Amino acid sequence: MADLFEIRDYHYREDRMDEYRAWAEEASRILRDRMKLLGFWVDVGIPTQIMGSDPMHLPLGSANVTWVICWEDMEQREAGWERLWGDPEWREKWDEHPGFDGYLHMSVRFLREA
Repeated sequence: MADLFEIRDYHYREDRMDEYRAWAEEASRILRDRMKLLGFWVDVGIPTQIMGSDPMHLPLGSANVTWVICWEDMEQREAGWERLWGDPEWREKWDEHPGFDGYLHMSVRFLREA
């Protein structure tokens, strides 16, 4: 079976983005040891290109943080997240998060290569 990609898009408060980025750089090292984290990306300030037959500008704009994790399937994903939340090192890092209230909007989608 082909890999399942978990795409996590966040709209994080711009005024706290430096704090989030610093936390995420450290958190990603832990995550890479425990799952197949392909990476995380943050917006660089270049305006989003919105096109199509019915383009729509969203109230919050485009996501400014994206994480991508690769799994074999949903079973592996569920087990991986469950193990992570039981991991003392991750819990300690999560407790240092700059603030869950900084997430204005979050979405998770799942993709496979066509």
